[in-house]
Amino acid sequence: YLYNKSNGSFDILAWHHLPLTMKEQVLIFLAFLMAFAVKVPMWPVHTWLPDAHVEAPTGGSVVLAAIMLKLGGYGFLRFSLPIAPDASHYLAPLVIVLSLIAVIYIGLVAMVQADMKKLVAYSSIAHMGFVTLGFFIFNEIGVQGGIVQMISHGFVSGAMFLCIGVLYDRLHSRQIADYGGVVNVMPKFAAFSVLFAMANCGLPATSGFVGEFMVILGAVKFNFWTGFLAATALILGAAYSLWMVKRVVFGKIGNSHVAELVDLNGREFAMLGVLALLTIYMGLYPAPFTDTMQVSVADLLQHVSVSKLPAQAVATVAAH
Repeated sequence: YLYNKSNGSFDILAWHHLPLTMKEQVLIFLAFLMAFAVKVPMWPVHTWLPDAHVEAPTGGSVVLAAIMLKLGGYGFLRFSLPIAPDASHYLAPLVIVLSLIAVIYIGLVAMVQADMKKLVAYSSIAHMGFVTLGFFIFNEIGVQGGIVQMISHGFVSGAMFLCIGVLYDRLHSRQIADYGGVVNVMPKFAAFSVLFAMANCGLPATSGFVGEFMVILGAVKFNFWTGFLAATALILGAAYSLWMVKRVVFGKIGNSHVAELVDLNGREFAMLGVLALLTIYMGLYPAPFTDTMQVSVADLLQHVSVSKLPAQAVATVAAH
């Protein structure tokens, strides 16, 4: 439709400046929403992700969590918001409600998971809810926070799946109940696990804190109760992350199989070490990331603030 509307052009920038009626914008926005909501994923079209992670090998889970989910967020920034700005504002409450459901309800679902991969998968859905929330509150700190959260989630979630892969490679089990006291035999692994779990909780000085805090600040600026509800998700994030770490890493050695575990080899230590450095660096010094995106975010918000309704429609709305 956009191809025909733009006289046979696939130029995305040309699509950004097409005059579209409100009906056209709403239909286009909803079409994009159906696609990108599945990719993010947003509630209620999220159910494929936990099963996909469970079936995927470790490398597949890392790529899926760290890169592929972000394409949904990118789609909102590149297509939905600039092509249909009026519809984006009109339907923003819908996306905000879906995002809040994701960060709260999915957080509760994560707390009852027995499979480590499923727990982290549900955690990903909750964290990506912060991303979509930040994008649709239409202020600079919120949108920047959403982008920072996407980057941070790539580091932290990818690292958590690698940690689960390390354990699965040794015991061929992802069940939390099959572990316990791993710190006694794998101290280096335990240190990385605790760090990434803390980042997943949004602990200050880690990358997980920066994006979520920026989104919450933007949400409070947009509407106090929206920000308040989003902030409750931090409590849930701490609950399910710390519960998993407590059961798997700490305590007495769970069984004879755990007692025979071998700590990280050089390759595993190097991979987790790089992600740990990136997580801490972004948490302590986020300016290189936020400064890089500042101009682009400001331009996007400026573009979205201008109506794309045809001149006649704008005049009619103004008259009423």
